[in-house]
Amino acid sequence: MGKPVVAIVGRPNVGKSTLFNGLAGEMISIVKDTPGVTRDRIYADVSWLDRKFTLIDTGGIEPESKDIILSQMREQAQIAIDTADVILFITDVRQGLVDADSKVADMLRRSGKPVILVVNKVDNFDKFMPEVYEFYNLGIGEPVPVSAASRLGIGDMLDEVIAHFPERSGEEEEDERPRVAIVGKPNVGKSSIINKLLGKQRVIVSDVAGTTRDAIDTEILHNGKEYIFIDTAGLRRKSRIKEDLERYSIIRTVTAVERADVVLVVIDAAEGVTEQDAKIAGIAHERGKGVIIVVNKWDAIEKNDRTMREYESRVREVLSFMPYAEIMYVSAQTGQRLPKLFDKIDMVIENQTLRIATGVLNEIMMEAVALQQPPSDKGKRLKLYYITQVSVKPPTFVIFVNDKELMHFSYTRYLENRIREAFGFRGTSLKFFIRERKEKGR
Repeated sequence: MGKPVVAIVGRPNVGKSTLFNGLAGEMISIVKDTPGVTRDRIYADVSWLDRKFTLIDTGGIEPESKDIILSQMREQAQIAIDTADVILFITDVRQGLVDADSKVADMLRRSGKPVILVVNKVDNFDKFMPEVYEFYNLGIGEPVPVSAASRLGIGDMLDEVIAHFPERSGEEEEDERPRVAIVGKPNVGKSSIINKLLGKQRVIVSDVAGTTRDAIDTEILHNGKEYIFIDTAGLRRKSRIKEDLERYSIIRTVTAVERADVVLVVIDAAEGVTEQDAKIAGIAHERGKGVIIVVNKWDAIEKNDRTMREYESRVREVLSFMPYAEIMYVSAQTGQRLPKLFDKIDMVIENQTLRIATGVLNEIMMEAVALQQPPSDKGKRLKLYYITQVSVKPPTFVIFVNDKELMHFSYTRYLENRIREAFGFRGTSLKFFIRERKEKGR
């Protein structure tokens, strides 16, 4: 199962990005004093007291007038309600309680989702606590005072967050059914593919981008085996700002990918592969999921004997960071090649869970070293001692060397290619960790 998802919601300039960056441990969002400048990465993996979760900064408010701030805050809150397991509602002790806070609090309260009310910029607890009590008026529980900038009260807030996570039950672990997230830009045919596989109109399909209402789990039976397809929700209403639309579709993608074993990245054949497709595929790549690029509406393309080769070369160029991804050309309209998706999914899952014996891995590594000398610097040469596989989903390897600094990215890539030549690993990324082991006395 995927990690729980925690979403940050709040007005402009209350410190959402500062809090997000502090928890993510790096400067991911751009933080400025101008409202609405959160532009960049909006999700991060966070852990607290051995509980891991995905944190999402919903951001995206461009305040042109009070009405627009409020409508965009509502949209932001709706995204959080739809996708998050726990919502962090951030307010600002210095600005005090404002009307927009109350209206969003009403939405959050009705959602039934756990909401933690965070009052930010409390740099001095003795001084600001009387103002913090004012936020009880929102009626969504006890306010948690923090200072994102000074890192005060963060531990108490995170304790509250993880208290709302579901207990880890063995029951969930036993669900062995493959989970397949189907992601892509709005209107590339994600829901149509699921409907065709199901053989009935279960998901709403329309020509308006963003008509899928919520992330929907659909069980599909194929040759006696059950698969869970996770369809990413579209937007509830057309956003005023294209950037918001992209941002929200990415938030939904993150939450769907988090729960999946294999991700189908659906591309519109007529439109071709775009930067937005690369962003979406990058989410699956970063999270080490199995990936199949599904080129839909292939029946609408005029073809000659070079079409598929040229198309693949363009896809590979834009998605150059994931050369392992499988590519399929399908049509949701006619059903062309769709049944073959299941064979591909099974193959990718098999590769995601493949374990290689340590002895065999070391043979491959020694052979690779003999064929291409490891790099050296200032007379010191890299020595590789040992390689072992430590986990699956994705297959993860640890290489022990004499000096980490000498292990260039290109040499790791060379070893990865040798391992892929031997075992395939089609459809899945591989992860490598380099560890230093000092040489024993001469």
